[in-house]
Amino acid sequence: MKSLGLGIALTAMAGAVGATELGAVDEPIRLAINEWTGQHVTTHVAGQMLEAAGYKVEYVTAGYMNMYQAMEDGELHAALEIWSSNVSDDYAKKVAAGGVEELGDLGLDAKEGIAYPAHVADICPGLPAWEALRDCAQQFATAETIPSGRLVDYPADWGTPGADRMTGLDLPFKAVPAGSEGALIAELRASTERKSPLLITFWQPHWAMSAYDVQFVDLPVGEDACFNDPAWGPNPNAVNDCDFAPSRIFKAGWSGMADKWPAAHEILSNYQLSVADQQPMMGAIDVDGGSVEEVVADWMAANEAKWRPVVDEALH
Repeated sequence: MKSLGLGIALTAMAGAVGATELGAVDEPIRLAINEWTGQHVTTHVAGQMLEAAGYKVEYVTAGYMNMYQAMEDGELHAALEIWSSNVSDDYAKKVAAGGVEELGDLGLDAKEGIAYPAHVADICPGLPAWEALRDCAQQFATAETIPSGRLVDYPADWGTPGADRMTGLDLPFKAVPAGSEGALIAELRASTERKSPLLITFWQPHWAMSAYDVQFVDLPVGEDACFNDPAWGPNPNAVNDCDFAPSRIFKAGWSGMADKWPAAHEILSNYQLSVADQQPMMGAIDVDGGSVEEVVADWMAANEAKWRPVVDEALH
């Protein structure tokens, strides 16, 4: 990993605090790496903050929907970007059982929804109104979905939010899971270059929102009744006949962290990252070809005033 050039300062800092405050600095803190670039950025910023405090960090690839058992078991110690709109039921169970604890909001202002590149409005007149999709579904059909239109949904590991909305709103679309975040981007790129029809489940913050002029479909506003009461909303026979619930992005960790690594627990609890900081780093990685480690290290070096106070506060 690219050095932050803080060796002397870190040595002095580590010596200024007691071992009981830092805790088990000889054992690595294992941070979950999930399947999208923004999460990689979020996690590496947190990891470099922990390293600046004197900790060892390991990054562990983990399935987003099923990582909580490993967290409860103490094999994973924190996940730094959990989206409330598609968090697994297992998360709530592990929190209720006491093996996993929430570490507060990350601070990203986020949105998820059913989306399309702007040129698709010419192919499906009436967009962004969701009702327009009923009349032009065949424009989106492919060999694997005929006679239904094709919706490119999130990768299967992320849940089925797009499929849920097609069913809830009784729209003639078949949801096809993308293989990865990269596959979603490839769909957006190909559609934009060819001016071809595309309906996709997507989210912001993401550099592709501006790069491909991605627009969200206007769906009925998501609220609790939509997800629990079939009688609510335009389809009286189904739930999920609405937009995504407003997304809250938060952090969670192994419940033993506060005892084993007290300062690390405080750092991760107080850690915040803004869209204005995350999104350019995502572009530097996915568009410009930079490595996560170097892009984050460059940001850390240029923005010490944004993260250093969180580390300092935990160490004093």
